[in-house]
Amino acid sequence: MHDIQTYFERHQYAGRVGTAFIYGIMVSIALNFFWTPGHIYSSGFTGLAQLFDTLSKGILGFNVPVYVFYFLFNVPLIIAAWRKIGHRFAIFTMIAVFLASLMIRVINTPTALTHDPLIDAIFGGLVNGFATGLALRNGISTGGLDIIGILVRQKTGMRMGVVNMIFNAFIMLAAGVVFGWQYAFYSAIGVFVNARMIDTVYTRQQKMQVMIITDRPKTVVDSIQNHLRRGITIIHGAEGAYKHDKKEVLFTVISQYEQYEVREALNEADPHAFMSIWRIERIMGNFYEPKL
Repeated sequence: MHDIQTYFERHQYAGRVGTAFIYGIMVSIALNFFWTPGHIYSSGFTGLAQLFDTLSKGILGFNVPVYVFYFLFNVPLIIAAWRKIGHRFAIFTMIAVFLASLMIRVINTPTALTHDPLIDAIFGGLVNGFATGLALRNGISTGGLDIIGILVRQKTGMRMGVVNMIFNAFIMLAAGVVFGWQYAFYSAIGVFVNARMIDTVYTRQQKMQVMIITDRPKTVVDSIQNHLRRGITIIHGAEGAYKHDKKEVLFTVISQYEQYEVREALNEADPHAFMSIWRIERIMGNFYEPKL
């Protein structure tokens, strides 16, 4: 059993490293092929690195590349993650940040693919959003505001929405001052597209409420809990209005990416059961989150 567990852990780690490599390639494409030629700023620490890259020549007298700032800004956060969040989380974050910095340096293009800043904003956001969502879906942090968000939530229980908005508003303001206000609006479009793509790919944070009506509650509960770690509430004494037969109602909350496992578990336990799933905005109380 221990050997099997070790095999799956190694396989999972190899998959995460591969995902980090893909993330690095796609971030470099978004930055070097779209955002930089179009004078578009990204969100988060990538946008902050772009800003310092733009300002470095005027302040220092020479240009410091984006990938240098991107890496340096993330180092203290990775150290904080090592101390406060977890060693495995910090290691994979370090790998993702290092590979992204390396790919930004290696994969470059001397000419822009397009001279339309709106296209640069949209496609840069699509590529980077897909890369970030893919990384998060595979349990890899991309550094920057991800780590700050986790640390703030651990310390205060607060979400990072306001901090994210303020941080990104500062980046958009900088884009307007440096390149012109039209580029601030283009950058805002890119940030919006980036966020929507992340939400499309990364479904772990999207919670779904599940209601199941069945006459085999114990079998269904056992099957679901064998497939995933979720608590289930049973409401006894329900009655079908058509045949007036006795039913039980089960309620649970899952992440959106777990809905296929729930469907598989229900088909195994009771193919004739009725199930409805709908998205919920907020939950309070104890909800299990897999370790990072």
